[in-house]
Amino acid sequence: MTSQDTLSKEGGHPEEPVNPQDGDGLRAGLKNRHLSMIAIGGVIGAGLFVGSASGIAAAGPAILVSYALVGTVVVLVMRMLGEMAAAQPSSGSFSAYADRALGRWAGFSIGWLYWFFWVVVLAVEATAGAVILEGWIPAVPQWAWALIVMVVLTATNLASVGAYGEFEFWFAGIKVVAIGVFIAIGLLAVFGLLPGSDNPGSGLAHLTDSGGFFPEGYGAILTGVLMVVFSFMGSEIVTLAAGESADPQRAVSKATNSVIWRIAVFYLGSVFVVLTLLPWDDKSITEDGSYVAALDSIGIPHAGQIMNVIVLTAVLSCLNSGLYTASRMAFSLGRRGDAPKSFARTDGRGVPRAAILASVLFGFVAVFFNYRWPDTVFAFLLNSSGAVALFVWLVICATQLRMRGIILREAPERLVVRMWLFPWLTWATIGMIAFVLVYMLFDDAGRDQVLLSLLVAGVVVGIAVTREALAPKDS
Repeated sequence: MTSQDTLSKEGGHPEEPVNPQDGDGLRAGLKNRHLSMIAIGGVIGAGLFVGSASGIAAAGPAILVSYALVGTVVVLVMRMLGEMAAAQPSSGSFSAYADRALGRWAGFSIGWLYWFFWVVVLAVEATAGAVILEGWIPAVPQWAWALIVMVVLTATNLASVGAYGEFEFWFAGIKVVAIGVFIAIGLLAVFGLLPGSDNPGSGLAHLTDSGGFFPEGYGAILTGVLMVVFSFMGSEIVTLAAGESADPQRAVSKATNSVIWRIAVFYLGSVFVVLTLLPWDDKSITEDGSYVAALDSIGIPHAGQIMNVIVLTAVLSCLNSGLYTASRMAFSLGRRGDAPKSFARTDGRGVPRAAILASVLFGFVAVFFNYRWPDTVFAFLLNSSGAVALFVWLVICATQLRMRGIILREAPERLVVRMWLFPWLTWATIGMIAFVLVYMLFDDAGRDQVLLSLLVAGVVVGIAVTREALAPKDS
């Protein structure tokens, strides 16, 4: 038995084998370039383009500190997850590791909560994409655009994992190139080096010329944290996708080691450019969006439509990855006996069709709720999944505390990625995440999200504990 088999099967609850008549499980259909772009694009969600304006309005230039704080937490969490994923690549990622290290109740609970998070995201992103597409072609109603987008990406995911990887490669590539060009042009304009720019080229003056760097006080940094934390969700997707690559250990190691510069460039870099091109309290930032306002200040024609194309690409990328992620989590839950066994069956191309169709079905239901009862049923779904990102990060931290010892005992040679300053930084990260959750309870905007997310989490954990108590004991 290999060390990989040891880690997968001893001690914890083993993943159940897939029915050989339906294929022999997931296939290694993702190429290195797919994994690289999934890793890079995973940290660039539509929330960066759409949500940064509200963060800037709330905290001013100090929003950079908020992004840096959340980015630091993400880097640390990804380091922990990378340690476990490099040692044991799995389609269930942190859910499978929690199953092993903390107990079946933990793997069941966080797996279903994560699946719930992403099927709600499918509805949010499908609606966001439909709004943009309806603006271009108003003859097609918004609900029809949402349906078209969902059907197309469902077909892509059903085709093969390679098709998902290829679509994501190009979607993520457009996002990466767009932000890279934005930063390069923006910095030239900031320092007065861009020919024909309408921007006066104020250098770094705008960081302090409208009430200082902390115009809303130091407390606004924490308000900013609450507003930007959820735009970072998605970094962990590469650890799920690595299980379907030819060299998962290398892919995970590379993604984990590069997460620092990815966050520094794409988040801090782009928001820094916005804040240096315009005063933070410029009305155009909130009225037009931070990136559109920045492009307008340079004199880029049709800035709004350019950003709409980029945001649509980010939306489609998020939808594509969300459906993939939800289906792979459902597949893993099925293999471990925590979901219907049909979820664990794959076709001849290694595609878990039932898991994909079940995920997209709930996505369609959520889209319907968004159109039919946006302020009641869908608002509940949105709020009750709002804090799941923080719950996932907490579970990753707690799992890594236990998994380090398991890996060292059973297969130390697979510990190729190590969490820094273990266990002190792990405990510090737990403290930071817990602090954010507690702070949300005292924030008018965040309180409902935490309370409703805790309610849903409590129900799921209750189901998990009850199932475990009623399960027949092994003799």
